[in-house]
Amino acid sequence: MDADVDVIVLGAGPAGENVAGRCADAGLSVIVVERELVGGECSYWGCIPSKTLLRPGEVLAAARRVPGAASAVTGPVDAAAAFARRDWMVGDYSDSSQVPWLVDKGVELVRGTGRLAGPAGRVAVTLLDGTRRVLTASRAVVVATGTRATVPPIPGLADAEPWDNRTATGAWKVPHRLVVLGGGAVGVELAQAFRRLGSAEVTLIEGSPRLLVREEEFVGEQLRAAFEAAGITVRLGSRAVEVRRARTGPDGPAGPVTVTVEPVDPADPADPGEPVERRPRRDAVVADEILVAVGRTPATGDLGLETVGLQPGRFIEVDDRLRAVGVAGDWLYAVGDVCGRALLTHMGKYQARLAADVITGRRDLAGAPVRDLADPAAVPRVTFTDPQVSAVGLTERAAREAGIAVRAVSVPTGSVAGASVRGEEITGTSKIVVDEARRVLVGATFTGPDTQEMVHAATIAIVGEVPLERLWHAVPSFPTVSEVWLRLLEVYG
Repeated sequence: MDADVDVIVLGAGPAGENVAGRCADAGLSVIVVERELVGGECSYWGCIPSKTLLRPGEVLAAARRVPGAASAVTGPVDAAAAFARRDWMVGDYSDSSQVPWLVDKGVELVRGTGRLAGPAGRVAVTLLDGTRRVLTASRAVVVATGTRATVPPIPGLADAEPWDNRTATGAWKVPHRLVVLGGGAVGVELAQAFRRLGSAEVTLIEGSPRLLVREEEFVGEQLRAAFEAAGITVRLGSRAVEVRRARTGPDGPAGPVTVTVEPVDPADPADPGEPVERRPRRDAVVADEILVAVGRTPATGDLGLETVGLQPGRFIEVDDRLRAVGVAGDWLYAVGDVCGRALLTHMGKYQARLAADVITGRRDLAGAPVRDLADPAAVPRVTFTDPQVSAVGLTERAAREAGIAVRAVSVPTGSVAGASVRGEEITGTSKIVVDEARRVLVGATFTGPDTQEMVHAATIAIVGEVPLERLWHAVPSFPTVSEVWLRLLEVYG
C-alpha cells in the first residue's frame, strides 16, 4: 500500500487538480489525496451553485427594467426549477464526471484524509475504509486543502444549527425569513439570491460601516441602496451577540431563530462588566434560518503541520514561488485558499500552475524561475449581485496606504450609448486608480449590470503595466458599455 512518487497533492479542488495535472503533463508521477469530491468547494458548495441560484432572479430583474420586455414577466422565480438546475450543475453531488480528467492525465486518486508525517515528503493517509497508507514524495508535497466556513463564538449560535455556504447553496427550501451574518461576497450574494427565490424577509447584519468593506466606498453604498429597494433589510455597524433556536421539545423539530443584535461601537466595545445603562442598545430579529457568512478558516487543523514545524489551524505562509515559509528543503508548497493570499478559485488555479512550473523546473523567458506576480498587485474579483461588483488591483484607499501617489477618476457606468441600447437605466460607477509616477493603472472598479465582462481588460492593463498613452489606442467597439473606458481616459485628461 505504501508508495513513492514525485508529487503528492493534498486536496482535489480546482487548485489541487491544476497542480496535479500540470505536473503530470510534465512527466512526473502524481498522487492526489481527496476525502470528499474531486472538484472541491467551488464546484459543489461555492461558486457554481451560488451563481446558478442567483441567475434566475438576475434575468427576471433585468427583463423587468427593459421596456417591451417588462410586460412579458408575469410571475416570480420558480425556486424548485432553480434548485433542480443547481443539482444538475453540481452533478447531483457526484464527482463521476470530474474524476476522468485526473485519470486521463495519469494521476492516481487516493480517497482518504492525508496528513503530513514529519520527514520531508512523507504523508500518512487514512483511507475511507479506515486502513492506513504511507506515501512519500521525492519532489514535492502540495497542500491544497482549502478553507471552511468560520462559525464565530456567539452564544447559542452553534446550537441553533446555522446554515453556512454549503447548507445554503444545497438548500431545497426557501425560508420565509432569513438572517444573514456577514456583508462580504458570500453574504451579499446569498442574501439577494434567497430574496429573489422567494424569502419574504431577509435581514443582513454586518459589523462594518458598509457592505463589501474592502472595495471602493461607493460599492457598499450602491449595493445597500439596491438591497433596501428590493426589500432586504441591511443593518450596518451591527453585530449578533446571542442566538437562540426555539424547539417544541428536547427532540422536537427546530422552530424560529431569535438573533439578538446590538450596534458596534469601536470606542465602547460593550464590556459585559459595564452597567446595563451604558451598554449599546439591543434588539432582536426573528427568522426561520440563520446563515453565517463571516469569513473562512483554513482547513489545516489536522493536517500534521506541527510535524514540519508549522502552526496547525493557520494559513500556510508561502513565498513568491508558493513554497511554504519556514520549512527547510523547499519541498512543501501551498496553493489556493489554504495559503491565504487570495481566497478566490481563479487565483488558486493561477497559483497551482505557478507551483507546478516551479516543481517541474520551468523557467520564464529571461531564464529565471517563475514567480507569483498577480497576487500582490492584480487580483480580479467579481461579486455577482445586482448591481454586479467587478474590481481588480488596489482601491484608491489601499493604494494611498501603500505609499503610491495616485489619482483616481470616476464616471457613471451608464454614461455611454452602449448602456442606453440595453433598454434599461444603468446605475453604477466605473473608476480607475492611476499611479501618477508611472502613469499606469493599479486598480479599477466597475458596478452595474454584467460588469464581470469588463474587468479583464483592466486586469491586462495592470499586469501589463500599459501606459495611459498606450491605452488610448485600445478602441472599444460601439455601442458597448466598454466605451466607458474612453470616458474614464477623457476625464483623466
